[in-house]
Amino acid sequence: MTVARLNLILVMIALACALSAVSANHRARKLYTELEAVQKRMRDLEVEWGQLQLEQSTLAAHVRVEKAAREKLGMKPPAPGRIISVDPVPGN
Repeated sequence: MTVARLNLILVMIALACALSAVSANHRARKLYTELEAVQKRMRDLEVEWGQLQLEQSTLAAHVRVEKAAREKLGMKPPAPGRIISVDPVPGN
């Protein structure tokens, strides 16, 4: 094997290694960008979840439900003699 041929093989190996390093670096940057986008989406969803929980607690507040029942549905509490207490069945 001549020195020129050996040099050519070594240059080709070095070129392959360089292209492989560039490809790996590009892939890593692409994955990092994707990771940042997913993390931002996660933070946005966490903020939205907190807002929805706050909205749910506001909408389900006892005072608000009672007010809506009285005003919109015309409901009122039953007379004390009309209230029937039901005890739970044991074993269920």
